[in-house]
Amino acid sequence: MDFELARKRMVHEQLELRGITDRKVLDAFLKVERHLFVPENVKEYAYEDCPLPIGEGQTISQPYMIALMLQHLNLDENDVVLEIGTGSGYQTALLAEIVKFVYSIERSETLAKRAKEILEDLDYKNIKIYVGDGTKGWPEEDISFDKIIVSAGAPDVPEPLFNQLKVGGRMVIPVGSRHYQTLLIVTKMEDLSMKKEFAGGCTFVPLVGEYGWNG
Repeated sequence: MDFELARKRMVHEQLELRGITDRKVLDAFLKVERHLFVPENVKEYAYEDCPLPIGEGQTISQPYMIALMLQHLNLDENDVVLEIGTGSGYQTALLAEIVKFVYSIERSETLAKRAKEILEDLDYKNIKIYVGDGTKGWPEEDISFDKIIVSAGAPDVPEPLFNQLKVGGRMVIPVGSRHYQTLLIVTKMEDLSMKKEFAGGCTFVPLVGEYGWNG
Protein backbone atom coordinates (compact mmCIF):
# COMPACT_ATOMS: atom_id res chain seq x y z
CA MET A 1 0.00 0.00 0.00
CA ASP A 2 1.27 3.48 -0.87
CA PHE A 3 0.94 5.15 2.53
CA GLU A 4 2.39 8.47 1.33
CA LEU A 5 -0.20 8.77 -1.42
CA ALA A 6 -2.96 7.76 1.00
CA ARG A 7 -1.78 10.40 3.47
CA LYS A 8 -1.76 13.16 0.84
CA ARG A 9 -5.25 12.15 -0.25
CA MET A 10 -6.43 12.16 3.37
CA VAL A 11 -5.12 15.70 3.91
CA HIS A 12 -6.75 17.00 0.74
CA GLU A 13 -10.09 15.18 0.83
CA GLN A 14 -10.74 14.89 4.55
CA LEU A 15 -9.16 18.09 5.83
CA GLU A 16 -8.71 20.82 3.19
CA LEU A 17 -12.03 20.18 1.43
CA ARG A 18 -13.82 20.25 4.81
CA GLY A 19 -12.51 23.61 5.96
CA ILE A 20 -9.18 22.95 7.65
CA THR A 21 -7.10 25.93 6.55
CA ASP A 22 -4.36 26.22 9.20
CA ARG A 23 -1.18 25.54 7.23
CA LYS A 24 0.73 24.42 10.33
CA VAL A 25 -1.90 21.77 11.02
CA LEU A 26 -2.04 20.58 7.41
CA ASP A 27 1.77 20.33 7.19
CA ALA A 28 1.88 18.27 10.38
CA PHE A 29 -0.71 15.85 8.99
CA LEU A 30 1.33 15.52 5.80
CA LYS A 31 4.47 14.69 7.76
CA VAL A 32 3.27 12.41 10.59
CA GLU A 33 2.68 8.85 9.42
CA ARG A 34 -0.60 7.72 10.97
CA HIS A 35 -0.07 4.09 9.96
CA LEU A 36 2.85 3.86 12.40
CA PHE A 37 0.50 4.52 15.32
CA VAL A 38 -2.18 1.88 14.68
CA PRO A 39 -2.13 -1.91 15.20
CA GLU A 40 -0.96 -4.09 12.33
CA ASN A 41 -4.43 -5.49 11.63
CA VAL A 42 -5.89 -2.03 10.82
CA LYS A 43 -2.93 -0.39 9.04
CA GLU A 44 -4.72 -0.57 5.68
CA TYR A 45 -7.41 1.72 7.15
CA ALA A 46 -4.92 4.17 8.70
CA TYR A 47 -5.83 7.03 6.36
CA GLU A 48 -9.58 6.44 6.25
CA ASP A 49 -11.98 9.03 7.69
CA CYS A 50 -12.75 7.10 10.86
CA PRO A 51 -11.49 6.33 14.36
CA LEU A 52 -9.64 3.03 14.79
CA PRO A 53 -9.21 0.73 17.81
CA ILE A 54 -5.78 0.82 19.48
CA GLY A 55 -6.45 -1.55 22.40
CA GLU A 56 -7.37 -1.02 26.05
CA GLY A 57 -10.85 0.03 24.92
CA GLN A 58 -9.45 3.19 23.34
CA THR A 59 -9.37 4.57 19.80
CA ILE A 60 -7.24 6.78 17.60
CA SER A 61 -9.55 9.64 16.66
CA GLN A 62 -10.89 10.45 13.21
CA PRO A 63 -8.28 12.60 11.37
CA TYR A 64 -10.77 15.40 10.66
CA MET A 65 -11.79 15.67 14.32
CA ILE A 66 -8.15 15.91 15.43
CA ALA A 67 -7.46 18.56 12.79
CA LEU A 68 -10.55 20.53 13.80
CA MET A 69 -9.48 20.52 17.46
CA LEU A 70 -5.93 21.56 16.59
CA GLN A 71 -7.20 24.36 14.36
CA HIS A 72 -9.49 25.65 17.14
CA LEU A 73 -6.51 25.77 19.51
CA ASN A 74 -4.79 28.43 17.34
CA LEU A 75 -1.42 26.79 17.97
CA ASP A 76 1.80 28.82 17.95
CA GLU A 77 5.36 27.54 17.61
CA ASN A 78 6.23 28.84 21.09
CA ASP A 79 3.26 27.19 22.83
CA VAL A 80 3.61 24.70 25.66
CA VAL A 81 0.65 22.33 25.38
CA LEU A 82 -0.99 19.84 27.74
CA GLU A 83 -2.63 16.84 26.07
CA ILE A 84 -5.08 14.71 28.03
CA GLY A 85 -5.19 11.23 26.52
CA THR A 86 -1.94 10.25 24.81
CA GLY A 87 -3.60 7.18 23.32
CA SER A 88 -1.61 5.98 20.32
CA GLY A 89 0.70 9.01 20.39
CA TYR A 90 -0.43 10.18 16.93
CA GLN A 91 -1.98 13.45 18.07
CA THR A 92 1.01 13.95 20.38
CA ALA A 93 3.31 13.76 17.36
CA LEU A 94 1.14 16.20 15.40
CA LEU A 95 1.32 18.68 18.28
CA ALA A 96 5.08 18.19 18.61
CA GLU A 97 5.52 19.14 14.95
CA ILE A 98 3.83 22.49 15.60
CA VAL A 99 4.58 23.65 19.16
CA LYS A 100 7.57 24.09 21.47
CA PHE A 101 6.76 21.32 23.97
CA VAL A 102 4.00 18.78 24.65
CA TYR A 103 3.13 17.37 28.07
CA SER A 104 0.83 14.38 27.66
CA ILE A 105 -1.10 12.34 30.25
CA GLU A 106 -2.37 8.81 29.64
CA ARG A 107 -4.19 6.69 32.24
CA SER A 108 -3.32 3.38 30.54
CA GLU A 109 0.25 2.34 31.29
CA THR A 110 0.16 -0.07 28.32
CA LEU A 111 -0.82 2.66 25.83
CA ALA A 112 1.60 5.18 27.34
CA LYS A 113 4.51 2.73 27.06
CA ARG A 114 3.68 1.88 23.45
CA ALA A 115 3.24 5.55 22.46
CA LYS A 116 6.48 6.53 24.18
CA GLU A 117 8.41 3.84 22.28
CA ILE A 118 7.01 4.95 18.91
CA LEU A 119 7.67 8.64 19.60
CA GLU A 120 11.22 7.92 20.77
CA ASP A 121 11.84 5.82 17.64
CA LEU A 122 10.70 8.83 15.60
CA ASP A 123 13.22 10.96 17.56
CA TYR A 124 10.83 13.48 19.13
CA LYS A 125 12.65 15.43 21.85
CA ASN A 126 9.87 17.85 22.85
CA ILE A 127 7.41 15.40 24.43
CA LYS A 128 6.98 14.24 28.02
CA ILE A 129 4.45 11.51 28.88
CA TYR A 130 3.03 10.87 32.34
CA VAL A 131 0.86 7.94 33.41
CA GLY A 132 -1.99 9.05 35.66
CA ASP A 133 -5.39 10.72 36.00
CA GLY A 134 -5.54 13.38 33.30
CA THR A 135 -8.54 15.11 34.87
CA LYS A 136 -6.28 16.27 37.72
CA GLY A 137 -3.87 18.02 35.36
CA TRP A 138 -0.08 17.82 35.28
CA PRO A 139 1.28 16.75 38.70
CA GLU A 140 3.60 19.76 39.04
CA GLU A 141 1.36 22.35 40.66
CA ASP A 142 3.37 25.39 39.56
CA ILE A 143 3.12 24.64 35.84
CA SER A 144 0.76 26.32 33.38
CA PHE A 145 -0.02 25.85 29.71
CA ASP A 146 -0.73 28.01 26.69
CA LYS A 147 -3.12 25.42 25.28
CA ILE A 148 -4.84 22.27 26.53
CA ILE A 149 -6.45 19.56 24.40
CA VAL A 150 -8.63 16.82 25.85
CA SER A 151 -9.16 13.70 23.73
CA ALA A 152 -12.04 12.15 25.69
CA GLY A 153 -15.58 13.22 26.53
CA ALA A 154 -16.05 14.92 29.92
CA PRO A 155 -19.23 15.70 31.90
CA ASP A 156 -17.86 19.24 32.41
CA VAL A 157 -14.59 21.18 32.20
CA PRO A 158 -12.30 19.69 34.90
CA GLU A 159 -11.41 22.46 37.35
CA PRO A 160 -7.72 21.43 37.70
CA LEU A 161 -7.26 21.72 33.92
CA PHE A 162 -8.79 25.19 33.81
CA ASN A 163 -6.56 26.20 36.74
CA GLN A 164 -3.46 25.12 34.77
CA LEU A 165 -4.48 27.14 31.71
CA LYS A 166 -2.65 30.45 31.30
CA VAL A 167 -4.63 33.68 31.12
CA GLY A 168 -5.54 34.09 27.46
CA GLY A 169 -4.97 30.39 26.90
CA ARG A 170 -7.36 28.07 25.08
CA MET A 171 -8.64 24.59 25.84
CA VAL A 172 -10.54 22.34 23.43
CA ILE A 173 -12.59 19.64 25.14
CA PRO A 174 -15.63 17.46 24.30
CA VAL A 175 -18.29 17.99 26.98
CA GLY A 176 -21.61 16.17 27.38
CA SER A 177 -22.81 12.65 28.17
CA ARG A 178 -20.82 9.43 28.08
CA HIS A 179 -22.07 8.74 24.54
CA TYR A 180 -22.37 12.15 22.84
CA GLN A 181 -20.66 15.49 23.40
CA THR A 182 -20.32 19.03 22.11
CA LEU A 183 -16.86 20.29 21.21
CA LEU A 184 -16.19 23.17 23.57
CA ILE A 185 -13.58 25.90 23.07
CA VAL A 186 -12.65 27.41 26.43
CA THR A 187 -10.69 30.65 26.83
CA LYS A 188 -9.34 31.87 30.18
CA MET A 189 -10.12 35.57 30.40
CA GLU A 190 -8.15 38.31 32.17
CA ASP A 191 -10.54 38.19 35.15
CA LEU A 192 -9.99 34.39 35.31
CA SER A 193 -13.52 33.74 34.06
CA MET A 194 -14.27 31.03 31.51
CA LYS A 195 -15.43 31.99 28.03
CA LYS A 196 -17.15 29.12 26.20
CA GLU A 197 -17.71 28.69 22.47
CA PHE A 198 -19.39 25.68 20.88
CA ALA A 199 -18.01 23.97 17.79
CA GLY A 200 -20.48 21.21 16.95
CA GLY A 201 -21.32 17.69 18.06
CA CYS A 202 -18.83 14.85 18.48
CA THR A 203 -18.43 11.42 20.04
CA PHE A 204 -15.40 10.46 22.12
CA VAL A 205 -14.65 7.70 24.60
CA PRO A 206 -15.44 8.81 28.19
CA LEU A 207 -12.88 10.84 30.14
CA VAL A 208 -12.34 8.67 33.22
CA GLY A 209 -10.97 10.20 36.41
CA GLU A 210 -11.67 12.12 39.59
CA TYR A 211 -13.03 15.11 37.64
CA GLY A 212 -14.52 13.03 34.83
CA TRP A 213 -16.54 9.81 34.66
CA ASN A 214 -16.19 6.84 36.99
CA GLY A 215 -14.74 3.77 35.29
